[in-house]
Amino acid sequence: MSSRGTQVDTAAGPRNPYPTITVDRAGRVLSRNERAGALLAGLATGARLADVAPAWLAEAHAAAVAGDDPDLPVASGRIGDTTVDAFPSRGADGAVSWWLVDDGDLRFAHQQLESERTRSRVLQEVSSELLASLNAERCMEVTARMAAQHLADAAVIVGVRSGRTYPVTRCTTGQPVVQERISLDPAELPGLSEALLGFPPVPSRWIDPAQVPAWAIPAEFAADGGQIGSVVVVPLPGHGLPAGAIVMMRHSREAAFTEAEEAFARLFAARAGAALSAARIYAEQSHITDVLMRELLPPVLTGVRGVDFSGRYRAAAAGERIGGDFYDVYPADSDDAETFAVLGDVCGKGLEAAVLTGKIRNTLEALLPFAPDHHRLLTLLNNALLTSHHTRFATLALASVKRAGSRVRLRVSSAGHPTPLIVRSDGRVEAADTRGMLIGALPTELLKVTTATVDLAPGETCLLYSDGITEAHGGPLGDAMFGEQRLRDALAQCAGLPAEAVTEYVQMIASRWIDGGPHDDMALLAITAPRNNHLTAVDGHTRGRFTA
Repeated sequence: MSSRGTQVDTAAGPRNPYPTITVDRAGRVLSRNERAGALLAGLATGARLADVAPAWLAEAHAAAVAGDDPDLPVASGRIGDTTVDAFPSRGADGAVSWWLVDDGDLRFAHQQLESERTRSRVLQEVSSELLASLNAERCMEVTARMAAQHLADAAVIVGVRSGRTYPVTRCTTGQPVVQERISLDPAELPGLSEALLGFPPVPSRWIDPAQVPAWAIPAEFAADGGQIGSVVVVPLPGHGLPAGAIVMMRHSREAAFTEAEEAFARLFAARAGAALSAARIYAEQSHITDVLMRELLPPVLTGVRGVDFSGRYRAAAAGERIGGDFYDVYPADSDDAETFAVLGDVCGKGLEAAVLTGKIRNTLEALLPFAPDHHRLLTLLNNALLTSHHTRFATLALASVKRAGSRVRLRVSSAGHPTPLIVRSDGRVEAADTRGMLIGALPTELLKVTTATVDLAPGETCLLYSDGITEAHGGPLGDAMFGEQRLRDALAQCAGLPAEAVTEYVQMIASRWIDGGPHDDMALLAITAPRNNHLTAVDGHTRGRFTA
């Protein structure tokens, strides 16, 4: 076979994927394949190339046959609306075969690349916005708005059911997001029941847009006047449990969702579902934490059976709300009975100390029937702590309080705790004559406690405090302890003040002393005989309580 024949057979063969023309030295077409015939109208064997091809191609051929260089340059030009690169190949007889490669494949690759970049930007934007908040409603709002902006004409987020209602978030492109809770039947929308259970999405071509219920159609989308042309329902996968589902709709004038678009919708939903699930878990944990800590937060202590109480607490760390110090006030059931007050300090601080604090508080509440007998109560509490798995111990100061005419009588006991201080009306500061062993460290038979009786005249105060006050380091060099003497000096300035003023002043002085430096938990509980004879009306069955 001649070289010319070989060139023609190879170039114009049926396996060639590109339009190909073989032209002789005189500029006449020797052969062409079907793709070339479809690209150039009138192209036929024997035709003059200049008559049927663009001028740029005819000129390139004339230049190619005029020289003997085996490496011919590639020519480029337009054929209709398409840019074409013409790759020449010289035959032995001087004929030139032109392979015409349009830029369609390149444009398609560029389009695919740009589309992928756009999707990546959308996913990155979604992740950034969703991760900026752990609020579930905010996450649903962002998801609906971005889905309506990038994926559909309208988007509806159906969250996890709570009770008999579902949280529903709707958004139409360019319109505000609307959120509400409604009672709905997921079975009304094909694919929604399955999506809410986390099953794979139903292809959009299987969903009849006419079956979309009214509750799922945003008002702005319906007001636009168009029909729903395509619907896709995609689950929002969460951490272990589904986080809901997203419903996306397009108008009839828009193209239906393609397989690639549905695949991208699933990627979008995966990002959104993870964020929604994290927000929901955070909300649940926050709710649980609030419920568990509700009893641990400081109440507003006022008068109880004619006696004023005030408590204050400062945690060891600025960001902490609970710790190892606590106090409780349990009002008496009648005027003849004693109100029971306790201030305690568990070894350590932070969450671990707070756990034991909660145990002690609950145990003390259960032991209230034994409150009149301080030694008996402390003995039972010591037994309870020794039999628990905790290795920490605690110190306690107990006070049984009762109004007696214009005066207040206290029975005060200290179990390894700083001795309560009494502020007399003339400014003298005395220590209650009580001492005892700490709780939870030694066998019960070694437990020794003495109880002191204290009478308070009107305006006098008994202060229970934790060692976080006296052991607070500060001062000019930051290394000196506050100490009991400074506490006594501060209390001497509180003669005749109400309980609230006493605790406020002492806490202020101690805070100034540490001046922002590290410190332990600090707790104060003031018991004051009011100056007036009027008994404060309170609910005898309601207890003031604070735990830290």
